[in-house]
Amino acid sequence: MSRFPILYWPRSTKSDSDYQTARKVINAEIGAMPDVITGELNVAGIFDARPDSVIYYPVFYGSTGWWGELLGGAGVVTNKLIISPECQLMVIESTTHAHRHSGTHHLFAAEIYPSSGFFKKMTSEIATVADMLATDAGTILALFSGRDKNRLVNVLESTGNAYLGCIGQY
Repeated sequence: MSRFPILYWPRSTKSDSDYQTARKVINAEIGAMPDVITGELNVAGIFDARPDSVIYYPVFYGSTGWWGELLGGAGVVTNKLIISPECQLMVIESTTHAHRHSGTHHLFAAEIYPSSGFFKKMTSEIATVADMLATDAGTILALFSGRDKNRLVNVLESTGNAYLGCIGQY
């Protein structure tokens, strides 16, 4: 089955070396130049219309919350490609058509209460924080990179926090 590449690029493409590099990397990986979306991205809509799509989503240094749309959605992260020190591409495929890589880094989402008990129990051996977003309710939505779901869930539940799910692996 062929895959249909789409590059989401929320920045200006004019004179952007990361944009040019991203297109070349995608072409080398998938064998076709990607369609480019520069406006609003609707992941579920793309996968509904074209389930064989592969979305390349840039995560720039200092960006937050890019993963929120994937919670409970139609897409999962299946790979990560480094474009530059400031940009990496997250490869997102539909949950039903994903070409899973044998990666060991899982991306886990959780809702946590910012307490010393949680941070004392959480170690880099369990998972590392990839992103955090504060909520109006006083909790934090956090994205963790880790290898063992059971260990992470154990720490979360023993400290009164909630595991929200896995949004992929690479």
